[in-house]
Amino acid sequence: LSPLPTMVGYGIQSMLKDGHKHLSGLDEAVLKNIGAGRELSAITRTSLGPNGMNKMVINHLDKLFITNDAATIVNELEVQHPAAKLLVLAARAQQEEIGDGANLTISFAGELLEKAEELIRMGLHPSEIIIGYTKAINKTLEILDDLVEKGSENMDVRNREEVVLRMKSAVASKQFGQEDVLCPLVADACIQVCPQNPGNFNVDNVRVAKLVGGGLHNSSVVRGMVLKNDAVGSIKKVEKVKVAVFAGGVDTSATETKGTVLIHSAEQLENYAKTEEAKVEELIKSVADSGAKVIVSGAAVGDMALHFCERYKLMVLKVSSKFELRRFCRTTGAIALLKLSRPNVDELGYADYVSVEEIGGARVTVVKNEEGGNSVATVVLRGSTDSILDDLERAVDDGVNTYKSMCRDSRIIPGAAATEIELAKRLKEFSLKETGLDQYAIAKFGESFEMVPRTLSENAGLGAMEIISSLYAEHAAGNVKVGIDLEKGACEDASIMKIWDLYVTKTLI
Repeated sequence: LSPLPTMVGYGIQSMLKDGHKHLSGLDEAVLKNIGAGRELSAITRTSLGPNGMNKMVINHLDKLFITNDAATIVNELEVQHPAAKLLVLAARAQQEEIGDGANLTISFAGELLEKAEELIRMGLHPSEIIIGYTKAINKTLEILDDLVEKGSENMDVRNREEVVLRMKSAVASKQFGQEDVLCPLVADACIQVCPQNPGNFNVDNVRVAKLVGGGLHNSSVVRGMVLKNDAVGSIKKVEKVKVAVFAGGVDTSATETKGTVLIHSAEQLENYAKTEEAKVEELIKSVADSGAKVIVSGAAVGDMALHFCERYKLMVLKVSSKFELRRFCRTTGAIALLKLSRPNVDELGYADYVSVEEIGGARVTVVKNEEGGNSVATVVLRGSTDSILDDLERAVDDGVNTYKSMCRDSRIIPGAAATEIELAKRLKEFSLKETGLDQYAIAKFGESFEMVPRTLSENAGLGAMEIISSLYAEHAAGNVKVGIDLEKGACEDASIMKIWDLYVTKTLI
């Protein structure tokens, strides 16, 4: 008897290799993808708003993160599911573009998916839901234009008060209670480095130096750079100096070819050593003669070179990061030279003040450039632990990104969930005017906006249903700026509380 032939698959099985999975249909594919998105949004939702809870995340390198910043949380989770990955990418794009609203992006997407699942179970086809959602999005953008605060489109980006007003809600969502200290710091740093055309504002020009010790009230803004290392030599302070930057280090360079030197006497050995010394001295003297008083090295500083730098009263700094070196060149206007040689006049930079200072037990080098040509500002953050400083840095980054957004579009809309309730109310009214099946999808899209006041209330320990119903009552009476005052646990006008969101934050989501 011949053995039975192995069974050949039929249909799709015959095309794919062994061990494959083929998921299709509503239950297997669509609802599973919706479930993945919902699970991800459930993780971040409890961190939404000023009363959002911190999450403790330990990544694959065993690094501990304690934060309520949704972009950091989902980045470190290393999500594998392809549908949930889309939400992670959306949050990342929102964080990089606007700096605020990453959590709202994921939470709102999760809510929309949940409502879509209800519609599917009601019997609607996914394409009808998509048509309804698309109509709702277009209507939402129309309504948002109506809600923009009159006169907010004209803004002086160098006016500190106006900047703080727009930045406050983004910073408060990360560091609630600290926004009155942080916002003025970030605003000052941003205004200092704002170019003639604010549209060209570069977020990389606002740096953060984190120094453990003290408290947030000890934080300050330095017009220039703060390097987290000491000067190499004994000269620790100079003023109004020219700066030479050498990316390749300040040392005698080894030759590419190897050679053998035969030395017969002690005198020859002494002369051999002296020639090397003379060569190094000649190089350092040529740098000193060019007018430079500060040498910045991108690599090692040799002992002999350092000895001659001391002799010629040159201050020596070592900057090991090439990115930091580029920023240093931007701050001082210097051009980095590859090898140690006499710099030309146009290759030298200028600094008003270079000094080694002690902040909280750590020695740092402060490079200030008060007069023109300054393009870098540093926010010096103080805090008791590294994780607190990391979280403060994220809040500062959000503030800087918000400044970049307001330079492009300064329009504002009411915050504190006032905008979301108004959108929910108007979309429900709009859905009643539609005749097709997509009216159900539009109504659900409007309902999804209730997630924001509900989540804000729940995270603050308030009764969500009471808050939402009283918000609807206020908005029905025509008070479109009424939102939630989380401290009083009641409804309050957002313009009185001075809680405003940027228009672009909502439109990009």
